[in-house]
Amino acid sequence: MTLATIVVLAAEESGHGNVALETVVFGIVALVVFGSLALVTLSYRNVANRHARKADAYAAKHANDVQQAGHGH
Repeated sequence: MTLATIVVLAAEESGHGNVALETVVFGIVALVVFGSLALVTLSYRNVANRHARKADAYAAKHANDVQQAGHGH
């Protein structure tokens, strides 16, 4: 008997039914994981613009630093 024949006979004797339905769980788990990662990614959108007052204060405080750094380039 060849290895392929032994595998086919073992699969027929097991009687598990449709194996494709058992693998649907992996797709559902992957969908949940990727969906949660997408939500985490989307939660960081527009973070830089949430604190405009702080950004303006920082820019005003460090305006001279930016102008001095630009001379060397």
